[in-house]
Amino acid sequence: MRFTKMQGCGNDYIYVNAMEERVESPGRLAKAVSDRHFGIGADGLILIGASKTADFSMEMYNADGSKGAMCGNGIRCVGKYVYEHGLTRKTTLTIETGSGNRVIHLQTGENLNEICQVTVEMGTPEFRAAQIPVVSLGEYVLEHKITVCGENYTMTCLSMGNPHAVIPVEDVEKISIEKTGSAFEHLSCFPDRINTEFIQTLDQHTIKMRVWERGSGETLSCGTGACAAAVAAMLSGCVSEGETAVELRGGRLFVTWDRTKNKVLLTGPAETVFEGTLAERI
Repeated sequence: MRFTKMQGCGNDYIYVNAMEERVESPGRLAKAVSDRHFGIGADGLILIGASKTADFSMEMYNADGSKGAMCGNGIRCVGKYVYEHGLTRKTTLTIETGSGNRVIHLQTGENLNEICQVTVEMGTPEFRAAQIPVVSLGEYVLEHKITVCGENYTMTCLSMGNPHAVIPVEDVEKISIEKTGSAFEHLSCFPDRINTEFIQTLDQHTIKMRVWERGSGETLSCGTGACAAAVAAMLSGCVSEGETAVELRGGRLFVTWDRTKNKVLLTGPAETVFEGTLAERI
């Protein structure tokens, strides 16, 4: 089975063209290939397929084999993959995801056959707790006080196609993320678990973020998480409205929230790491 490993700001996935390759058990495959010691090493698996409602489809699986709905970094790499593998010449594409269709805009570099940056129309932030979902904390969870692992936090919850809890802190580097991120992920108020973003305001246009992704642990970047973090920071007044730069361990993403249209745009790089063939034992 042919595969391509790609990454967006360090958020890496194994990509398989499911229009050419047969994947019988994607959850099991995701778990196997994501292992950084006995597999290829990745945050998960993304299958690129045909679609009746869009140009292409993507199915995302986390490193633990669980199925995800949407991945902002992952979908950017899908755009790069289909363009550079000659599956399309379009630079504006619609991709079917578990959270609905998303429009992406591809930007070429000096080499017109190479995609260097992709902008994703991420849709509308969802703040209704029942739709995220969050239970037992009210109709909306905005700047909610919560105690986790003996520490007090302020939490804003929203969905960007998948569930997020955004936690402002003074210094993201001082967070014991394996302990605290895991604790947030498995709180009883999150029936589908949660992605948790710890954010630190650097200035009125920049935040620094570390992310704990459900099913994968800490990752170097998270596109939907960056969007959730920037939206929550704008909503609370921590940063100015408009474009926010999000500094992650894997690089920088740019998030724009158009409050008038209530739409979010995510812009960032997409890179190919290497290609190869999966051994049959995996």
